[in-house]
Amino acid sequence: MSVVKINVLTVPAEMREELERRFANRAGMVESSDGFEWFELLRPAEGTDRYLVYTRWRSEDDFQNWQKGMAFQRGHAQAAADAGRAGGQGQGHGHGQGPAATDSEVWSFEVVQSAGPKS
Repeated sequence: MSVVKINVLTVPAEMREELERRFANRAGMVESSDGFEWFELLRPAEGTDRYLVYTRWRSEDDFQNWQKGMAFQRGHAQAAADAGRAGGQGQGHGHGQGPAATDSEVWSFEVVQSAGPKS
């Protein structure tokens, strides 16, 4: 059964572009991970300052292995380096010219039903 992990990031309006740039710089780092199925960075359209970082995994074990693995470490190290070059604290995708995200939490779900377009 697939699992979904949603990292909920509270991002002030003035930091949105910076957060998106940091994620764009990490593009491709998760896609080759064993058990990875999907990634989306969802920008709030209205009424909230919360971004959703959606990932879908074949299993909880695959997600945990990715978090412990080199791809996760490289992605966050690259984000920290980018933030350091920007003159910030160098602590990952949520940091740079000060924190981009002011809060973060992870939601976990199991996929019970799924549908796609009919061919």
